[in-house]
Amino acid sequence: MKVYIKNMVCNRCKMVVKSELEQLGLQPLAVELGEVELKEALTTEEKKRIDTRFRELGFELIDDKKSRLIERVKNLVIELVHHSDETLKMNVSDYLMQFIPMEYKYLSNLFSEVEGTTIEKFYIAQRIERVKELLVYDELSLSEIADQMGYSSVAYLSTQFKKVVGLTPSHFKSIRAAKRKSLDLL
Repeated sequence: MKVYIKNMVCNRCKMVVKSELEQLGLQPLAVELGEVELKEALTTEEKKRIDTRFRELGFELIDDKKSRLIERVKNLVIELVHHSDETLKMNVSDYLMQFIPMEYKYLSNLFSEVEGTTIEKFYIAQRIERVKELLVYDELSLSEIADQMGYSSVAYLSTQFKKVVGLTPSHFKSIRAAKRKSLDLL
């Protein structure tokens, strides 16, 4: 049986969810971003206990199909931007359709309706947050960051960064005034 969970954005989230389920006496077979496979179906009482505990930790059980679909889109984008070593060499729409066999227009409209932003803007926000992280680490040059993140040029990265953050990457790096955001708040 699969259980879908909102706001799982990193490997640490997976560890916390697995640990909490085990503390509640459940044995997860697999834990991925946004979903957990359990050996047996949950009772109504178990669902309530899990949901209560997860909400305390910033997670939330997802019951309806549309919410699960939106969460799947978000997790795929987060996985691509923050946990993949590969740069995207195709459109985000084509990337998503590899994993979600649905019309992109439907996904896009549903995402915009539910989240109040487009998939593309969500993707850009994730990329910029990753760029901020790399700038703070101070291990790569701006040119290397642009290349790693799949930007066609440093100028394009700088323009998009300034549009989203309000500062140039160099200015951000020098003052670090605009603090990074938690991925589940983007």
